[in-house]
Amino acid sequence: MHAPLRMPGHWYDELAGGGGSMEAVGFLAQGERSRRLLLIGELLSRLEERPTLLGPADLGAIWRTVEQSEARKPGSAEELLLSPQVGSWLAHTLRRLHGASCGPPLWVDAGHLAAVALVAALRAGTDADLVLPAREGAVPLPTLGLARLPGIPLLGFQPVHARVREGGLLLTPTVRGTGAIALALRPLTAPQSALWWPTHRLPVRQGGPEVALDDTDPYRDLDSPIPPRRLTPRELATWQRLFAEAVALLDPGRSSAAGSGAPPGSGPDTDRGPGTLRPEEIRRIVPWPGRLPDGPVEGLSASTADAFGSMVVAEPPNGAALAETMVHEFQHSKLGALLHLFAMLDDDRTEEHYAPWRPDPRHLPGLLHGAYAFVGVAGFWRDRIGDRAADPLDLAPFRFALRRIQTRTVLRTLATRATLTGPGRRLVAGLTCTVDGWLREPVDGPAVARARAAAAGHRAEWRLRHLRCADEERAGLAAAVRSGTPLPSPRPPRLVPAEERTHWRDVRGALYLRPDAAADTAAGRADVLLVHGEAASAREAYREQGSHAPGDPHLLAGWLLAHTALHPGHRRLLARPERFAAAVQGEGPEVWEHAARRLAAPHRLPDQHRTVL
Repeated sequence: MHAPLRMPGHWYDELAGGGGSMEAVGFLAQGERSRRLLLIGELLSRLEERPTLLGPADLGAIWRTVEQSEARKPGSAEELLLSPQVGSWLAHTLRRLHGASCGPPLWVDAGHLAAVALVAALRAGTDADLVLPAREGAVPLPTLGLARLPGIPLLGFQPVHARVREGGLLLTPTVRGTGAIALALRPLTAPQSALWWPTHRLPVRQGGPEVALDDTDPYRDLDSPIPPRRLTPRELATWQRLFAEAVALLDPGRSSAAGSGAPPGSGPDTDRGPGTLRPEEIRRIVPWPGRLPDGPVEGLSASTADAFGSMVVAEPPNGAALAETMVHEFQHSKLGALLHLFAMLDDDRTEEHYAPWRPDPRHLPGLLHGAYAFVGVAGFWRDRIGDRAADPLDLAPFRFALRRIQTRTVLRTLATRATLTGPGRRLVAGLTCTVDGWLREPVDGPAVARARAAAAGHRAEWRLRHLRCADEERAGLAAAVRSGTPLPSPRPPRLVPAEERTHWRDVRGALYLRPDAAADTAAGRADVLLVHGEAASAREAYREQGSHAPGDPHLLAGWLLAHTALHPGHRRLLARPERFAAAVQGEGPEVWEHAARRLAAPHRLPDQHRTVL
């Protein structure tokens, strides 16, 4: 019997604040080890019950290979088991056995266990004779690379015999007459060739740890297997350069040198607050494997709790963007590992909540993940303030100010709407303490003003796109504007049906980040005027555009932002902009100002409820 894992309270509190020392993160890795061993045990049990799931592979031979490897080189097989490549495959295969995922023939997914055993033998220097699946004539070796059989490519999925002797590998087709021939190579040392694609390595420091740059493993995406897509030499060189730049920016000595306001006593060895990251904690980076139907993938990234320390990343524009993404996605890894140890909240998957960093409604678990990730992002930019080498355009103050505002909004939602467990309350309280402390820190005034405007603009447009007033309230609002009847009391809004929603981009938010880059964005004239502080001209420009598209959420939100900038007493309109949209529905922009004044007026009690003092 293994003793249960018990996390010291101070380590939990470090992680709950958004950071985490090496020891705390190491404990998470220990938890992932225990989980991975449980999952491999479940898979072996199922394969023992139904050995036909492996097709031509033999479970006894596979497991003997693993045991011999571990006996020869203790820890080698376990290290392989903890790799992201094996974690993603293992979780996917178990989901397939539970009927919760799809993929190639089941024997291909299950038989990949033989490839794991083969790599264990290669690493330990032991012998192996196994049958494993080939995909279109290619044999993936997790963590090592992809071997391609020469000759006429095998079609579909075919079994291949693998023989390992003294570090050499011989792959032989088991199906005769296909035209494919045997391949001999030494995977641990062989250079890249047309028949061998080794996993790319990104050095964290010379002679030190490396991060895998994986473009071949079939299980490198979030769940379903995908084919290899080898990086071109130019793409590889770009990733190597960007990673080197990101590692330099993540050097813990930079923030103290830049005078970022780190607390006294912190330094390169002790500062492990939100936004800090040891690059060697990243195990794998996967270049985004394709394109999205809606357009380019720049700026996108993703990760899965099945592969601790791994992330899928679209090629970023610069090293700072990659460093930010690495921090962001490793926050997801940390929280995913915490969630494997502690239940945090009732897993309510109703997608109805506002997430300031997304265009769509989110469920509460998604909000928790987002809050944890963006605390890290905010901390990253906080540490870059004043570092001209890392932030030559001086955008860090805005980015820090924006993310602390947005994250605090989500933490308030979690505290008031989520059914949190004890560990969940402790986590949300820790994150809130971090962000509240940041909100008291002075930041460049114009940057804060732009950040507040950007946050308000995103929230207003999101509500206009996703929320509608109830029918009775909508009718009452329209009547109040047209005929002067009393305003109806606010009621909880309803979500727009998913089929009626359209994808949108926060054009104004990008403009608030870089007001000087209007020519490089999709922003219209009204947006440019608004962001540059010309509220009166912006309001008129939105009004003119509204004559052609009176119900456009982007125009309505922009008009409200300009109007409330001119009339600060009307800012209550931004709390429920969907009421304004209901009041002016079907009307032209000539009634917008009248409607705004009606809705922003203080509510008056009927005479019989007034009290004379």
